Amino acid sequence: MGSVPEVPFPDTPGSLPGVEVLGLPRLVTRTGRRTDGGYGPVRPAFHLVISVRAGLLPCSVDSTECVAPGGSWLWVRPGQVLWFRSGALDAEGAAVLFQANVLGPDAVAAVGLDQRAWRLPVTLPPPADAPVRQTLAMLETEQRRLGSLPLDVHAGIMRHLLAVLLMRLTHLPDDPRARAAGSEAFHRFHQAVENGFTRSHRVADYARCLGYSVRTLSRATRAAVGHGAKRLIDDRVLLEAKRMLLHTALPASRIAERLGFPHATAFTRFFREHTGRTPTAFRLHANRTQD
Repeated sequence: MGSVPEVPFPDTPGSLPGVEVLGLPRLVTRTGRRTDGGYGPVRPAFHLVISVRAGLLPCSVDSTECVAPGGSWLWVRPGQVLWFRSGALDAEGAAVLFQANVLGPDAVAAVGLDQRAWRLPVTLPPPADAPVRQTLAMLETEQRRLGSLPLDVHAGIMRHLLAVLLMRLTHLPDDPRARAAGSEAFHRFHQAVENGFTRSHRVADYARCLGYSVRTLSRATRAAVGHGAKRLIDDRVLLEAKRMLLHTALPASRIAERLGFPHATAFTRFFREHTGRTPTAFRLHANRTQD
């Protein structure tokens, strides 16, 4: 069992660097890793915003199986494990591929670009969906018209349209959870966990480092994602544990060490409490399911 291969941003002749719009079937064939049974898991090294217009897009994102229906949106972040399932080529829609550095710092902050997506997939209410799809259509049109204006002008238009698309997706009308997720306390805590979950699993450690109380972090996290701060840490540790068990041949003892557990027994106890299986049983069950 090898590690999941990383897919670099496509270098398409005639396209602008850092941002590209593809039809869904083309996305699947270009980013999916061909195997005897269809496609294998990959880690895109770029952001991938998928709009499903018709049909169903079956896939797995970080071991979470989902079938994105027509009218839904799916945002895959760099480093997440994406696996297109059988039937993915039948879905109709478009995908925006982009690298973080094409956006300005204000846009990066406004859309929470360094945060993980919490819901897979998302279906927007009609009043919010229409302007997002109009922006996507403008991006597609602009890409087709490449060459009708100076390259730097095209690049600027694509960057601004991309920023509008992402802001529309992340700032829905009357969405209190989206506003809470933008709070400074939650944003700083979330980023600290992303950087430090392999070293500390304690909310108190992050609170002390960030200058907040444990209660403040718990309140901010609950407002943003619907559960407490400790669960956010545990979910991130569990996600990485599943990634390693599914996509590497590392023994549980080595995974425990990499994830900051004092010994393999503590890791096994943690994993069983959260999944109902030992790490070894989880790996064996996943392998049988995928065969």
